[in-house]
Amino acid sequence: MAGGVTAFKRTGIVAQVGAFCGVADLESLSRAELIAVIVSQQRQIEELKREIEQLRRGRGQAAPFSKGRRVNNPKRPGRKPGQGPFLRRQEPQVESGDAVVVEVPVVEPSCPDCGGMLGPGHIATASVVDLPEKPRPVVRVYQVEVRRCRGCGQTVRGRHPEVAADQHGATAHRVGPRLKAAAHALHYGLGVPVRKVPAILAELTGIRVTQGAITQDALQQAERAVGAAYRQLRAGIRRSPMVHTDDTGWRTGGETSHLMVFDTDQATVYQIRPRHRNEEVREVIPADYGGVMVADRGKSYDAEELLGVAQQKCFSHLIRNVSDVVKVKRGRARQFGQGLKELLQGALRLWHQHHQPAVNFRAEVRRLEGQLTYYLRNRILRDDDNQRLLNGIGTQDDRGHLLRFLKDPGIEPTNNRAERALRPTVIARKVSHCSKNQRGAEAFAAFTSLAQTIRKTSGVSLIDSLSGLIHHRSSQPASP
Repeated sequence: MAGGVTAFKRTGIVAQVGAFCGVADLESLSRAELIAVIVSQQRQIEELKREIEQLRRGRGQAAPFSKGRRVNNPKRPGRKPGQGPFLRRQEPQVESGDAVVVEVPVVEPSCPDCGGMLGPGHIATASVVDLPEKPRPVVRVYQVEVRRCRGCGQTVRGRHPEVAADQHGATAHRVGPRLKAAAHALHYGLGVPVRKVPAILAELTGIRVTQGAITQDALQQAERAVGAAYRQLRAGIRRSPMVHTDDTGWRTGGETSHLMVFDTDQATVYQIRPRHRNEEVREVIPADYGGVMVADRGKSYDAEELLGVAQQKCFSHLIRNVSDVVKVKRGRARQFGQGLKELLQGALRLWHQHHQPAVNFRAEVRRLEGQLTYYLRNRILRDDDNQRLLNGIGTQDDRGHLLRFLKDPGIEPTNNRAERALRPTVIARKVSHCSKNQRGAEAFAAFTSLAQTIRKTSGVSLIDSLSGLIHHRSSQPASP
């Protein structure tokens, strides 16, 4: 009985080892075959040990994002050719009396190299711009007269455009619109986490403000002047001849949300909603939009309600979709995707050549359009993945959403502009953990939309623009 149990255990262990080695029955193998299996497994064990050692060494590195191997011929650092002219730092513009002028005479009586006499010279201007040693905030003290009615006892306070009606008692001493604008510019415009903004302001200005005060003011401004300016930006999108739109993930109160961007030449508008459907898209881009919408192949853009909107599908997404299918195909199954990819890439090359006079652009467009339409004709393919590509991209071609950028070269063939507009919000998502509630989400969308729009379209400082909005609201006549 004991021998039977031992044989049963040995048989079970052999079966488990055989399953691990990928061999159905180890007992049927010869001695040489068993040795070959052992050698193969020993080789795999050594490789796994090396991988484990590499993972242990990589844990806790100072540079966790290293790409590993160095490039043999790396690019030179600095400005790349064609990325704008090299400019010297301009001489600072100063008001009369603001600059401290220091005379720097030549003290050597003769040339320090040869001892010769020095001739007449000229004055060369150099300057150093720096921060003051001790910042001096501007403080305005308002002596508010307070009187009481002898009849009813009602308190009547003096009015001033810069003094709020409830600015007394515990809230009598407040900060001004420029400091508020600076705080919001740091957070929403430059991506500084709001928890670090008070320390930066205290270091640079000497004024102390709390993180809660910055957040509460942002929520209030988003419902007042900043919110009104944000609504004007949203309304202006529908009047633009072209808009780029995309979305990324967000969280509101810990729940999944979608942050959408709508970018034009004149404005950048963000919107945060729990879902991303055609209803949310039509909040900014109506069904009767008269311009061109550049987007990817998301279902919300292909909804029936938006069929009347002229669209340009992002060619980068289309080429990537085709490339993903081509990578996993072999033999004849690669031919359809490879041919489609070459046609799409040819369309991009042709668009980049539209300004070259040697290219008969219109004739080339007609030729390429005929080739692509024939290639995407309705037919049955043997491979299911290729069939999905044909159905999806062919539908976009039937709707005129593929080569619209060749008919009007002013339309961009990719949605790179919207993706670039999303980058500041993606960085903010990493450092801020998104929004705690819907009010915070609306404030983030409003302030970030204004910040990106001001940076793109205006040469005015972001602090000046935001303080103008905040001051306009605070200068309204206060009620008694």
